[in-house]
Amino acid sequence: MLSLIQLFSVAWYNLRSLPERKAAALTAAVGIAGVVGVLVGVLAIAEGFRRTMTVSGSPEVAVVLRSGSDGEMTSGLERDATRTIGDAPGVARNGAGPLSSAELFVIINLPKRSTGTDANVPLRGVEQGAFDVRGNIKMEAGRRFATGRNEVIVGAGAARSFAGLEIGKSIKVGQNDWQVVGIFTADGGLAESEIWTDTAVLQPAYHRNNSFQSVYVRLTSASAFPQFKDTLTTDPKLNVKVMRLSDFYEEQSNAVTKFITTIGVFIASLMGLGALFGALNTMYSAVAGRSREIATLRALGFGAGPVVFSVLVESVLLSILGGGLGAAAAYLLFDGYRASTINWQSFSQVTFAFQVPPLLLAKAIAGATLIGLLGGLFPALRAARQPIAAGLRES
Repeated sequence: MLSLIQLFSVAWYNLRSLPERKAAALTAAVGIAGVVGVLVGVLAIAEGFRRTMTVSGSPEVAVVLRSGSDGEMTSGLERDATRTIGDAPGVARNGAGPLSSAELFVIINLPKRSTGTDANVPLRGVEQGAFDVRGNIKMEAGRRFATGRNEVIVGAGAARSFAGLEIGKSIKVGQNDWQVVGIFTADGGLAESEIWTDTAVLQPAYHRNNSFQSVYVRLTSASAFPQFKDTLTTDPKLNVKVMRLSDFYEEQSNAVTKFITTIGVFIASLMGLGALFGALNTMYSAVAGRSREIATLRALGFGAGPVVFSVLVESVLLSILGGGLGAAAAYLLFDGYRASTINWQSFSQVTFAFQVPPLLLAKAIAGATLIGLLGGLFPALRAARQPIAAGLRES
């Protein structure tokens, strides 16, 4: 009991003297806040991109590509193959037939609103079944494109990022003009970065005749996927690769998210090293300035443990304060912030919103706490080992 009283008494005495060292304490806290802010900001980019790529990846939706392809750009399927895929067991049906959509994926150039420079935008040719297959496409304004006409609907993210995609305007694709008739949302998913049109109209514009690049299907249930996949991959007439849409999107996002995360952690580690030295310097200065006080406490019978504890408490509290400030600033600045980046699989722009989930904030503050522990440990040990006589002689 006496030991606990000593621990908290010395720690409280130490904290009460913080205003006398406010400049050094504030410098340490701000340094740690900067580390946390940068780390959260960069990882929010990766988290937002990953969420955009995976949010619409329902386990009840599958995508079929040509075997060996790593994305839709390198895939190719003939009409007979797309029909066989649509008729496979496990595919859901409605009154119009199987819930499948044979699709064509091309890249066009449009000027960005922010800079006016051209960037790659995905133009996807879909069949009418695509809306039921995806299940999360909602018209925000206007209407769906009409079958057989040069009309397009635009994802909300693409409409925000690129010029000339307002309803009623036209974009030039190949030799033809295509009228924008609607803007749609997809729960913040990847489709919001795309432009959609009727695949039967897009094919002749790109001289694709009767070929496609992918087939999207809605299954009767998530458990129907193994049967669906086995049927197609064992069919000698087909040469296909079958994936759950959630797995396909995750695979597509891995390269970018890993790169951003690696860069973010590297930068934050360098800054964290600087913050650690800052914390060490602050705590060493605090210990040096309180040498006589610490020696007096030791002479009055306080053990080395309370001294170590008091220094660590100060260092950790400063780190938590700095970490909390950095996390709060990062959340206010970055959560929901909209941006765009390149999808390395398709070399097209993906619009997304930064995401700052609570778990990311908790991890960042935990990292700040670790910096505080390390930054206070060695000064605390030095304070505890300081000879009492030498400390009392300090002026």
